[in-house]
Amino acid sequence: MATARPHPAVEPWQDPNAEPILRIEGVTKTFGKVYAVDDVSVDIYRGEFFSLLGGSGCGKSTLLRVLGGFEVPDKGRVLIDGVDVTRVPPYERPVNMMFQSYALFPHMTVEQNIAFGLKQDGRPRSEVDDRVAAMLDLVRMGQLGRRRPDQLSGGQRQRVALARALARSPKILLLDEPLGALDKKLREHTQFELVNIQEKIGTTFIMVTHDQEEAMTMSSRIAVMDAGRIVQVSTPSALYEYPANRFVAEFIGAVNSLAGCVVACDDERVVVRAHDLEVDVVARATQPIPIGTEVSVAIRPEKIDVLEQAPSGQENVVAGKVADVAYLGDVSIYHVKTDSGFVLRVQETHAARTADPHYQWGETLWLAWREADAIVLTS
Repeated sequence: MATARPHPAVEPWQDPNAEPILRIEGVTKTFGKVYAVDDVSVDIYRGEFFSLLGGSGCGKSTLLRVLGGFEVPDKGRVLIDGVDVTRVPPYERPVNMMFQSYALFPHMTVEQNIAFGLKQDGRPRSEVDDRVAAMLDLVRMGQLGRRRPDQLSGGQRQRVALARALARSPKILLLDEPLGALDKKLREHTQFELVNIQEKIGTTFIMVTHDQEEAMTMSSRIAVMDAGRIVQVSTPSALYEYPANRFVAEFIGAVNSLAGCVVACDDERVVVRAHDLEVDVVARATQPIPIGTEVSVAIRPEKIDVLEQAPSGQENVVAGKVADVAYLGDVSIYHVKTDSGFVLRVQETHAARTADPHYQWGETLWLAWREADAIVLTS
C-alpha cells in the first residue's frame, strides 16, 4: 500500500517540544453497559491529517462526536489548544464537522450553503462574499455557485460540504466517513483532492473511516481502534510494516498469519515452529522472546517470492500447489495449498505486459521469504 502524503522533515509527534492542538485524556463513553469509547488518550498536532480507523462498532464515530461536542464523555477530558472543551457545546468550539450525508440545505444555492455559517456569526456582507468566493476557488466550484445541491454530482456536493465546513476557519475539521457516498473511481480521485486542500490551508483534519486504503492514502498518522480502545497509533507505513499485534496486522492490508511456538532466539533471529506449516520459520528478532512462547508470524503476500524449482540451502521455503488464482490486472493473487494443508496467499506484480496469470491451477510452486519480512507478534 502506498501513501499519497509526503511526510515533513520533522514530524511534530516526534518533537518533544511540540504542543498538540488536540489532547484527548482518558476519555470514556458508555451507553448503558456498553463501553463505546474506553479510556482513550492521544495527542494530535497542528496541521495533521489524522484518521480514526476501525470496523463497525469499534467506537471511532462516538469518539469523533465527543470531539465535536455532540456527546459528553463519562470520564476524561478534551483540550483544544490547551483549553478544556469537554463540556463546551459544539457551536462554541473552534471545530466544525463534515457529515457523511453532507447535510446541504436543498433550498439554498451553493453560495448560500457556504455562506450560512458566516451569516449566523453576523459577519459583514463584504467579508461573507469574499470568504465564499475564496472557498469556491479552493474547491474549484467557482462556476457553480448559483446551482442547488440537486443539480450537482456526488463529488461536487462533497466539495460544497467541505467548503461550507472550512468557511468559518475552524482550528480542527472533523470528517465522518466523508467519501462513503462516492463511487470507487471518484473516491480515489477525491482522496488526493482532500489531501491537497488540507496541505494548502494547514487546518488539522481528523477523519473517521473503516476503509483502510483510504486512511493509508490520506493520513499523516492513523489510530487503529478495536472495542472502544486505540490499539496502535502510527504512520501508515509503520502500521503496515511494523504492526503492534495480530489484530493490526490482519486489519491493515492482507497478511498470512502463522500460529507457532518459539524454539530458539538470540539477539538477531528468532526461530518459530509454525504449527500451520509444520516447519520452522526464521524471523528477525526485535526483542528477546522466551523459548516456548506462543506467537504469530505475519508475512505479507507481496513479500513472498514464487519459485518454480526448489532452492537449495535456503531457509523459509515451503512447497505447495496452486489452489486458486485471481487475475486483477496489475497483480495476480494466488492461494497456494502447502503440503501441510495450510493455504498461503501470494501476490505477484505484473511488471511485464501479460494477459494471463503466470501460474495455473494445480501447478507446484516453492514459496520463499526473507527472515526480515517475517513479523513475530506476541499478542
